[in-house]
Amino acid sequence: MAINIIYYIFAFFLYLISIPFLIFFSFKKKYTKSIPARFFLIKNPPFKKPLNHFHSCSLGETKALKPIIEHFDEVNLSVITNTGYEEAKKYKNADVRFLPFEIFLPFWQKKCKSLVVVEAELWLMLFIIAKKRCQKTILINARISNRSYPKYLKFKWFYKHLFKYIDVILAQSDIDKKRLLSLGAKNVKVVGNIKSIVEYKITKHYKKPNKELIIAGSTHEGEEEIILNAYKKNSILVIVPRHPERFDEVYEKIKKFATKNNLSYGRINEGLNKDIILVDKMGELINLYAIADKVILGGSFVDNVGGHNPLEIAYFNKPLISGKYIFNQYSLFELVENANIIEKEELKEYLNKDLKPTKIKNRANIDEILKEIDV
Repeated sequence: MAINIIYYIFAFFLYLISIPFLIFFSFKKKYTKSIPARFFLIKNPPFKKPLNHFHSCSLGETKALKPIIEHFDEVNLSVITNTGYEEAKKYKNADVRFLPFEIFLPFWQKKCKSLVVVEAELWLMLFIIAKKRCQKTILINARISNRSYPKYLKFKWFYKHLFKYIDVILAQSDIDKKRLLSLGAKNVKVVGNIKSIVEYKITKHYKKPNKELIIAGSTHEGEEEIILNAYKKNSILVIVPRHPERFDEVYEKIKKFATKNNLSYGRINEGLNKDIILVDKMGELINLYAIADKVILGGSFVDNVGGHNPLEIAYFNKPLISGKYIFNQYSLFELVENANIIEKEELKEYLNKDLKPTKIKNRANIDEILKEIDV
């Protein structure tokens, strides 16, 4: 009890100190919805019905919930980020909210059937309140990466306390189970990674060009230059930045490179008939993976991201090239056969190779997950 009180007081003072910064950042496009909703409860009332409450952080985790959520007539779904919110709104059976900051949860969180939290969203107040007001608390798709494990160990006393409020933990792998138990978790079961059971649906059918089509998906700052410099002659390179706020910046990089090298360039709305193309709208990546000849997966050629989801590529059995910085996605790459993990200097070489198609292996046990959620 003392830890909970101290934690709440600390969170409250942290909130007070942060208010000027929160107001400032709330005017930035990336945070225009999330900050007002999470930190000031603007247009963010409590859920109306005591349903199963699912909580995910961002786009990837929210997408991964699809095969689970579709088994229920109605659910409550909370998220943290704008991209997560936009993805969550696609679920017709979900009442969607931003999860408020910790200090608001005692007044905001209502009764529910099960609270089902995805991966590393370990908010103490969320679990404390849900333990009192909901029938069951569950952490699914739980994982602790090699990189983050030492940090967790430093605060073992805190996580041991937090895990008291979680009834069941469904881990991605045996190593995740071992690490969770070492931090004081109880009732940990291995059921696999829920991202392995997601089905990716094409929402728009693009006509495949006659040239080789190379898709560079979810790129980050510092990666576009690497990819452009590895450009393969007589191919079509399509670059899809991870964050919308970078679209204009990346287009300028493409324009500069293409002009210098006498290549044609354009945006996706102009068609797939240029040498280098920018995708400057959300929701097109899956559609493009479906017709790709090769895929370069971003977030892996710089050392501060940790990679992105390779299952989206393996689902369509496309040859995959990734950088070596995949520390946040090791568990997913373990589910993919024939992924090529390379140094950035090798990219041009691999774009000119004949690569094997990828495929997904070891899919998660969805029946075990649903059995735990049903109360």
